[in-house]
Amino acid sequence: MPEKTDRDIEKTYSAAEFVAKLRRLADSIETGENFEIQIANERFYVPDRATFNIEHEREGNTEEIEFQIRWERG
Repeated sequence: MPEKTDRDIEKTYSAAEFVAKLRRLADSIETGENFEIQIANERFYVPDRATFNIEHEREGNTEEIEFQIRWERG
């Protein structure tokens, strides 16, 4: 399999789209199944061994919360 190149993409979703993705993710976590999602024309299969964290960032007048899913390929 060819080496994947580094990338850092941020995609904005409507509230309804975001909620639908969160619901699918929550269902996958609850049932112990892999989560599948496509972002910017690349499909990802998040394994059930992934770790989850929530990050808060503050810079000036801007607040940010990131829901992160992390796993090692292979």
